[in-house]
This record gives sequence, C-alpha cells and structure tokens, in this order.
Amino acid sequence: HTEDELARSSHSNPGKNLVNGIKTNPASNSPKSSLAVPMGPPVYVDLAYIPNHCSGKNTDPEFFKRVRASYYVVSGNDAANGEPSRAVLDALLEGKSQWGENLQVTLIPTHDTEVTREWYQQTHEKQQELNIMVLASSSTVVMQDESFPACKIEF
Repeated sequence: HTEDELARSSHSNPGKNLVNGIKTNPASNSPKSSLAVPMGPPVYVDLAYIPNHCSGKNTDPEFFKRVRASYYVVSGNDAANGEPSRAVLDALLEGKSQWGENLQVTLIPTHDTEVTREWYQQTHEKQQELNIMVLASSSTVVMQDESFPACKIEF
C-alpha cells in the first residue's frame, strides 16, 4: 500500500485494526500478542489502585514502570482466583527497580492475606533497598454490625 491508500483506508474506517486505541496486526487473531504499546514518559500519581484486585491477569512490571505512585492499594482477597497475585507484588519490585530514582512508595494491602505476608517476609530486604514501605493496619473502623481494618493516608 502507498501512504495515500493507507490514509484513505484509515479515514473510511478510523477504528479498523485498533484495540483500545492501539493499532493491532489484522493478520493476528490475538490482539494481545500484537499490541504495540506506545512509549512515553511515566505518569506520577499520589495514589493508584493496583488493577483487577491485584490479579496477575492485567498487571505486570510495565504497569509499575509507567504508573509511578506514592501509594499503591492492594485490594485482593480471593486466593482461589489468585488475588492478590505474588507475581504482581514481585512486578512492583521489578518495575520500581527501574525508576532510576529512589522515591518513597507505600503499599497498602486492604486485607491480611497469606500471599502478602509471605511476600513481605521473603522480600523485605529488597523492599528496604527500593524504599518501599508496606503498611500494616493498626486501626479498626466499626460501623453498625461490621468492622474492618483501616489506615489514614495524608497528602
């Protein structure tokens, strides 16, 4: 195809070969295998929820390389579905190690799980090296018939 033909075809069907706004290879049946993620500068935010309850299905080291947060919330509490995922917690370490700057990061688990406890104990030295602090909830909120752990975050 010439450049003119490509330009005309994209004007007649602007969404063709796009998945979530990213150009895909039409010959491939699996858009995931052919996604070309556009490179750009990292995004800095105060607070980020780790997607999909910290499931390994949607989060990898690239997420932590690109989304740089002062606080990450881990909300997974479903071991049967791999939430939270040890691989995602490890991806945080891998992604943060490539930031090139040692900014303080606080990880906030919303549930006390076996996965987070084991990860914390086994990687504690690496967490300290990377300036990652894991909050343990020391407060409890009581509302009517329900109580749950809580922590206070100040910006």
